[in-house]
Amino acid sequence: MSNLQIVIKEIKNLKPIPAVVNSLLEIIDDPNSSMKDITKIIQYDPAITANILRTANSAYFGLKRPAETIQEAAMMLGTNHVVDLVMLKLCSQAVKGTQKGYDLHEGALWKYSVSSALIAKQVAVQLDLPNKNSIFTASLLKDIGKTVLDKFIQDAFEKISNLVINENFSFMEAEKQIIGVDHAELGAMIAKIWKFSPRMVGIIRNHHLSSETMVRDKDLAVVYLSDCICMMMGMGVGADGLAYRFHRQAMDHIGISAEDTLKIIADFACRMEEVEMLLKVA
Repeated sequence: MSNLQIVIKEIKNLKPIPAVVNSLLEIIDDPNSSMKDITKIIQYDPAITANILRTANSAYFGLKRPAETIQEAAMMLGTNHVVDLVMLKLCSQAVKGTQKGYDLHEGALWKYSVSSALIAKQVAVQLDLPNKNSIFTASLLKDIGKTVLDKFIQDAFEKISNLVINENFSFMEAEKQIIGVDHAELGAMIAKIWKFSPRMVGIIRNHHLSSETMVRDKDLAVVYLSDCICMMMGMGVGADGLAYRFHRQAMDHIGISAEDTLKIIADFACRMEEVEMLLKVA
């Protein structure tokens, strides 16, 4: 059995994302959907309802009075905020843990994924993009492939590192060369098995912008930019670190300047304490 066949077999060991995620993703970016449509999906899942109410009523949000229903939580926090919380809750197990092959300690990938998703949403709102919630979720799960590929990276790290250092490969190119698949490609396979939309699968597959023509896709460019910003702040910088190609054209295409990027970093740095609190309750 080849490395690739073994890796693909490992996907089956992943706990699948609950089906409610796909139901939500189908309607949350529809301009004709209402708060009622969204809360209707959530309210019939007792575990999700309990988790969201507990989070909404935590000190992080500081509500003047506790929300007793999903509808009340949506009214007090805003529907988008509730949807973000649902996605964080449902996707948290997928990216938690330690990824030793990538030199990411316990919770590092989770913190990076949440931070990347929050930044992506912030930029999407700033640019008034229509698919803000899909961008958030794609950014949150874009590195899901690393959770499966991790132990293979650990075993092949010396060979991968040699290609990066001596042959000018990006880390992802080296993954593909040595293992037969890279983490983005594997993430797309997982997203497809989980029945994500072709759009979401495409964003996860191409979040490192393997082709310069991809910068024309604003949703993809925003997810890519959020990834870069996190690395600039020192998050998600494990063994693969900065061994990726940087595509300045992505910033130019979506109209984000270097000054804008610095402001995004400064704003997010000011919110880091809040993010740490959110990570504890999410």
